[in-house]
Amino acid sequence: MSTDLNVEINYSEYSILVVDDVISNVLLLKVLLAAQKFNVITASNGMEAIDITKKQQPDLILLDVMMPGMSGFEVAQKLKNDPEVQHIPIIFLTALNSTADIVTGFKVGANDFISKPFNKEELVIRVNHQISLIAAKRIILQKTEELKKTIQGRDKMYSVIAHDLRSPLGSIKMVLNMFVMTMSPQMIGEEQYEMLDSANKSTEELFTLLDNLLKWTKTQTGRLTVVFQDFELVKSISGVFEIFSLVSSSKNIELIFDSNEEINVRGDIDMVKTITRNLLSNAIKFSFSGSKIIIEVKKIGNMAVVSVKDFGKGMSQEEQQKLFNSETHFSKYGTNNEEGSGLGLLLCKDFATKNRGDLWLQSEEGKGSTFFFSVPLKDN
Repeated sequence: MSTDLNVEINYSEYSILVVDDVISNVLLLKVLLAAQKFNVITASNGMEAIDITKKQQPDLILLDVMMPGMSGFEVAQKLKNDPEVQHIPIIFLTALNSTADIVTGFKVGANDFISKPFNKEELVIRVNHQISLIAAKRIILQKTEELKKTIQGRDKMYSVIAHDLRSPLGSIKMVLNMFVMTMSPQMIGEEQYEMLDSANKSTEELFTLLDNLLKWTKTQTGRLTVVFQDFELVKSISGVFEIFSLVSSSKNIELIFDSNEEINVRGDIDMVKTITRNLLSNAIKFSFSGSKIIIEVKKIGNMAVVSVKDFGKGMSQEEQQKLFNSETHFSKYGTNNEEGSGLGLLLCKDFATKNRGDLWLQSEEGKGSTFFFSVPLKDN
């Protein structure tokens, strides 16, 4: 049977507790609900209703208000104060129809009211509506749990792949780096050297991707902790700069580090280095041979701001809007058709935020881009 929420419901899977001290009302309700294939449970007073609810956990309660000993309002209040059964919806059956009574009912947890004497069709419709809401909620919870398991499985797979491949690929990267640095085209031939250089660059890019993937997975699953410490920013970035000077020289790009001032900051040094590595890697990727890249570190207010400026391909306004949106998964080819995953900048943005800073850019298509990220100064 289909409902207004388009949820297919097998009513025989749902139980309804009918609570009324008048036996004729109980019998009538039992006949009406049984005709809809519901499982019907009955109780003749408030204490019995509470006991049955705790033991059998019905899906819905039809509760008379005017009962001797304990009123329906009191029963509802006790049930809504019990964490194990407070989720069970309650429809009050009552001859009371004043605004004050209705307000009282909703205050103690009513989901709906049916006036006595009730219309049979109205009662069935209101009951079916509550059951459809329950069914929809169960489907949502089920799908949410399935989605959580899917995401957990995906993140675990990403983490395993990145972790298990990182070590052997790191060894290959070191060997290829050594060959490129110690050999020349004259030693092994122009064609062989180009192949070796291409393999070295591809390995560097793949290693960076795996490193970013591993860190991204950890930060998304809450397993990457920010370790705040005081450190000298310029010195830390200088180490990254020296490594990428070798990479940029192979593309005939000049790296300029225009910062001599000592700037002490407080943040996670590994995350700051990861941001710098990704920004420098992107700047080299999108710069033309013979151009330059300028890295600067400045104090602006209570923050240290690092900028990485290139004079390469640049980006349109449309591309910039997509850049930090994980749903668009934006990536762009470099000047030598280098491929990118788009993951690095998402990771940089996340790391900058985690360090109580920010990451932003200025770019013009055909003229280049400048990426900035900030880190709080020490004792700030």
